Amino acid sequence: MTRRQLKLAGASTGMIRAPGVYDGLSARVAESIGFEALYVTGYGVSFSLGHPDAGLVTYSEMVERIAVIADVTDIPLICDADTGFGGVANIRRTVRGYESAGAAAIQIEDQISPKKCGHTDGRLVAPAEEMEVRIKVAVDSRRSEHTQIIARTDARTTLGLSEAIDRAGRYAEAGADVLFIEAPESIDELVKITSNLKGPLLVNMVVRGKTPMVSARQLEEMGFAIAIYPSIGFASIAQTLAVAYRYLKEHPDAIDFPVDFYGQNEAPGALHRLAGFPEVWDLEQRFEPKR
Repeated sequence: MTRRQLKLAGASTGMIRAPGVYDGLSARVAESIGFEALYVTGYGVSFSLGHPDAGLVTYSEMVERIAVIADVTDIPLICDADTGFGGVANIRRTVRGYESAGAAAIQIEDQISPKKCGHTDGRLVAPAEEMEVRIKVAVDSRRSEHTQIIARTDARTTLGLSEAIDRAGRYAEAGADVLFIEAPESIDELVKITSNLKGPLLVNMVVRGKTPMVSARQLEEMGFAIAIYPSIGFASIAQTLAVAYRYLKEHPDAIDFPVDFYGQNEAPGALHRLAGFPEVWDLEQRFEPKR
């Protein structure tokens, strides 16, 4: 697979599992672990900028972050595009901009703007007909046939599961490659989704979210093609930062630091290798004059 092609069939584990990434560091760590795809999370990007996932991040900020991530990894990127950032012309720009930045799959949802995180309350959805137009424009706008368009519906929370399933079916007919019903609230609802919809399905595993956490094996047996884990990285990082900074505040000498450092049990230089220094050193060795 290349970063521009997300192959839903033939993944080594059957179902694709994609951890949430939001900057170059998180992407490098995920790549070092060996994942087959990465999910560029809007919540994570917004959080990294110091804002809640409440429609505050712009198209330009997302495209810039996708390009940063694509520059450090060739793993296929599934990218959150919120509602498409506006009308039909905005959606066309979003799809083409995301493709150029390095997206392999682009997720568009049926919330109204400003959107909210899919595992918070107070979300409102646009009429299904409006979302069908978003999907048709997205499909028509992509320059590569390999770019996957993911249609997400947030209807479950306010309108019920039956409406969400009905909408997902309509979005498939509009041309979506992958269907994503956000925030089902039980294992029974997950089963109903896969029993009532055809084609590749995506499920969102948010720690302490509205959807129960289910093992990858169970999700694959249910029939899901992709499972994303958007919060597992930034939630862990936030906790680690809190522990580290609190200790430093209370112990200015920072002796006996209680947080494990990356690569501390490996050979020296693990953090430098993760950051990409070996490539820089190799270039310097090959091209810079000896001093």
